[in-house]
Amino acid sequence: MLGWVSPQGLRSHLHNVTLQLVGEGDPGPRRHVLLMATTRTGSSFVGEFFNQQGSIFYLFEPLWHIERTVTFEPGGANAVGSALVYRDVLKQLLLCDLYILESFISPAPEGHLTPFMFRRGSSRSLCEEPVCTPSAKKVFEKYHCKNRRCGPLNITLAAEACRRKQHVALKTVRIRQLEFLQPLVEDPRLDVRIIQLVRDPRAVLASRIVAFSGKYETWKKWASEGEAPLREEEVQRLRGNCESIRLSAELGLRRPGWLRGRYMLVRYEDVARAPLQKAEEMYRFAGLPLTPQVEEWIGKNTQAPRDGSGVYSTRKNSSEQFEKWRFSIPFKLAQVVQDACAPAMRLFGYKLASSPAALANRSFSLLEEAQPSWVT
Repeated sequence: MLGWVSPQGLRSHLHNVTLQLVGEGDPGPRRHVLLMATTRTGSSFVGEFFNQQGSIFYLFEPLWHIERTVTFEPGGANAVGSALVYRDVLKQLLLCDLYILESFISPAPEGHLTPFMFRRGSSRSLCEEPVCTPSAKKVFEKYHCKNRRCGPLNITLAAEACRRKQHVALKTVRIRQLEFLQPLVEDPRLDVRIIQLVRDPRAVLASRIVAFSGKYETWKKWASEGEAPLREEEVQRLRGNCESIRLSAELGLRRPGWLRGRYMLVRYEDVARAPLQKAEEMYRFAGLPLTPQVEEWIGKNTQAPRDGSGVYSTRKNSSEQFEKWRFSIPFKLAQVVQDACAPAMRLFGYKLASSPAALANRSFSLLEEAQPSWVT
């Protein structure tokens, strides 16, 4: 027990704890980067910009386990409850306390070992030595490493690797409300930089219809046949998603004291058009060095063959990909999105298409120039 201590004493104590976590001899400040997005916004691709930097311990969607384990009803107090649980788990992960996940991984880890870490192969830090232990025979690992065979994930070794790395980065599509992150940003043990990634909601819907086909049967039938009317709750869900993204962005762009210098808004379309330039901007914002390995990865993975980009691929012929949706989404679906998401689209500089011809016209840009004020 510490007993009563002054705020200065508490801050000093927390600083000492941080030194124990990250190591006394590490040069420079330890950064904690949070890539905050929603599904089908290109976050896996952008997350690789940090995954490929050797001094960063990168985690891919660790909050997936919480979403699968804890049941939250949408709206009201339950929505607040889910945000608080996500936030508290996120804080522990940024502090390299990976044991917090053991309460949510199913089946439960045994002896701090699990073959069920979601998308383990999307985190280089979980697939390199010493975290990559010799593979065990007859152990089925659902989410295996991509380029080498490893044994079940040893969470103790992973936590130690996190503490040895100079910085921590994490990608999540499960945090919508920026305001709930204030305690993380103000925690003296953390030096958080938040990058909010957005994408044209028309493109997001077009991508989700392909990636999550079963969940969007109503949309597809209405678009192709027009028989059954589109259910109002579907439109309300779309509007609610756009509004939560907009409200978070507006908060970040207002520059409240706790977010000043710690929030950056990025459009996926700008990343797709100039990936290396945007990577440099994001690294500069985070106060991190952009390494040759990251530059090399971007060069290789933004010149993918035209037919080489699967639904979950991080290889993109990015200059072609970002407007591909315009030629696959029916105009009536685009209209629904434009009606539901107009305030968010205005904020992010997405132009409305007034007709099917305008939507499919390559010479008509649907994108306004990005604003310099998006980095605060």
